[in-house]
Amino acid sequence: MSNPHRWFGVGQSAAADSRKAGAGAAAEAIGLGEAKALFVFASVAHDLPALLAGVRMEAGPDAEIVGATSMGELGSAGATDGGVAIAALGGDGFTVQTRAALISKADPRDAGARAAQALHGLDDEHQVLIMFSEGLSGQPHEIVRGAYSAIDPGIPLVGGFAADDRHFSETFQFYNDEVLAGAVVGLGLGSDGPIGIGVAHGWRRTEPPMVVTKSSGPHIYELDGEPALDVLLRRNDFDGSAEEFFDRGRQLQPLGLSRRSGEDIRVIHAGDDEARSVWGTADVPQGALVWLMEGDRQAMLDGAAWSCTEAVARLDGLPPLGVLAFDCGGRRAGLIEGGLDQEIQAMRTALSDAPFAGFYSLGEIARVRGALGTHHLTLVTLALA
Repeated sequence: MSNPHRWFGVGQSAAADSRKAGAGAAAEAIGLGEAKALFVFASVAHDLPALLAGVRMEAGPDAEIVGATSMGELGSAGATDGGVAIAALGGDGFTVQTRAALISKADPRDAGARAAQALHGLDDEHQVLIMFSEGLSGQPHEIVRGAYSAIDPGIPLVGGFAADDRHFSETFQFYNDEVLAGAVVGLGLGSDGPIGIGVAHGWRRTEPPMVVTKSSGPHIYELDGEPALDVLLRRNDFDGSAEEFFDRGRQLQPLGLSRRSGEDIRVIHAGDDEARSVWGTADVPQGALVWLMEGDRQAMLDGAAWSCTEAVARLDGLPPLGVLAFDCGGRRAGLIEGGLDQEIQAMRTALSDAPFAGFYSLGEIARVRGALGTHHLTLVTLALA
């Protein structure tokens, strides 16, 4: 879609040839415009350098290219597995700058802060920092904290953590013509039109709550003074081992952390039968009040619609030009066998058929205000007017 100052388009491809897939999706997204930025979401099954070469061929030498590998791609035309989805934007009403930084295990906050330098010098009325980060670092919250510590507290922050289909081995980030690993890529976007962000998950609490009595980073050792794995298995009426329960990453346990605005979702995806501990990919603070969360397919679909509705409602009454979507791979797992098509349709309806593209991630980034920014099992949407 377009107006006199700004345009936004999306393209998707399921072509097996990586260069052709990148070029085809980029050409569809750009149309007849001159792109300032392209957001590329692709499966690790692709030859990623060849895919980016195809994107660059259509984008031209001056366009900024950012993005990440996925656990599935989504767009206006539907959801894909092993494909590529691209969003493109351009026009005098947009200003774009990018930065990239490698993540140091000793100081992951520094990488987030350096990626946030993409905003430096922008003076547009409306601004947002869009981030794509390594998804398996084990400290995603620290990366996000580094970013919001370096920017004006009034500037929102959105994005997603890269995935690698369902291998959980190595993820990749796209920075212009480079395929990076272990990095954070930031794109500072300025606009002369409003920007809206939606955050929703659709999960609900299972009573009673529990207190995290012993934890370290993403590892939970005790809940209510008992071994965490014992509590988790008992609450799920499961008599077996941690490996059997989590089934090599296919079983996920949503955990809600008490926040002023509701629950911040964490994902517990593994456990240790000897230590009787469990863990996920983001920190669960010691002393936190938590709930096991539950949700059916309709609840997740309602969450998708609400995220889109919330983003559009923040556009000061203007229609959405286009939307970037950061959806959790855990939500995708709960929407297979027809549910993915239902989610896409729910998003189309809530967005009044405005174009959108995005990816299924290992975690979502969204901060509109305050210090919170890392999410899981959540759909984050960024709407541009």
